[in-house]
Amino acid sequence: MENKFIPATSVNSGRVVAIQPDIHMYTVQIVNLFFVGHKNDWVLVDTGMPRSADDILQQTEKLFGEGAKPKAIVLTHGHFDHVGALEELVQRWDVPVYAHEMELPYLTGKRNYPEPDASVEGGLVAKMSPMFPTEAVDISGRVQALPVDGTVPPMPGWQWIHTPGHSPGHISLFRPADRLLIAGDAFVTVKQDALYNVLTQKKEFQGPPRYLTTDWTAAKASVIRLAELQPAIAATGHGEESSGDELSEGLAYLVDHFDEIAVPDHGRYVDGNKE
Repeated sequence: MENKFIPATSVNSGRVVAIQPDIHMYTVQIVNLFFVGHKNDWVLVDTGMPRSADDILQQTEKLFGEGAKPKAIVLTHGHFDHVGALEELVQRWDVPVYAHEMELPYLTGKRNYPEPDASVEGGLVAKMSPMFPTEAVDISGRVQALPVDGTVPPMPGWQWIHTPGHSPGHISLFRPADRLLIAGDAFVTVKQDALYNVLTQKKEFQGPPRYLTTDWTAAKASVIRLAELQPAIAATGHGEESSGDELSEGLAYLVDHFDEIAVPDHGRYVDGNKE
């Protein structure tokens, strides 16, 4: 994965935002990853695009100092843009990785993801999607399943929530104390299949990226479940953070109009067709 370069970027590439004093969102090309915690006690959520390990290591040192490394890596899911630097970072840091049990086959070399659907209704990014890698990474011996009780061992005070649809073992992370949500790709705040929107990061509440989502019934149920949490702040895998009325109104509108906004009119995985 680390040897594959994806020629896609956005105006926010390299942007770092302090969502909360202990939550920093870092944009790598077109995807966000998260530094959660404080110096000597932090976790990395997702690992960005292929060939981004050096950029992530540089940002790590800016935030936490020379030689810093996380307690663990937690993955929302294993698509290429969320595990692009995973193998190299695990080798350098020698830390455990946590993911949902249903995502483990894609993280242990046992199963590849379904091919992206270039036929799906959508913009130029959707048409480019066949170039995106779907091969499983293999970090056998490093990755373990998250506990079934919803806790996240390296992240006290957080809960993981199973939000499938975009991938079978997709999770979102929620901290009840301040109602902060890291949604992964369960929903996003940019129209990820349209090149102009991706480049400019025009904010709009959307379902998961169309060209890699294989179960739209589950995807809709996942968005409804996240909306029921009434998050105060949300950060997604693609697009900018949101809070307050913008978030509550945007998420409510997405729930009410999910079939119209999110579900494509046509495509390989529409109408209940899975892998």
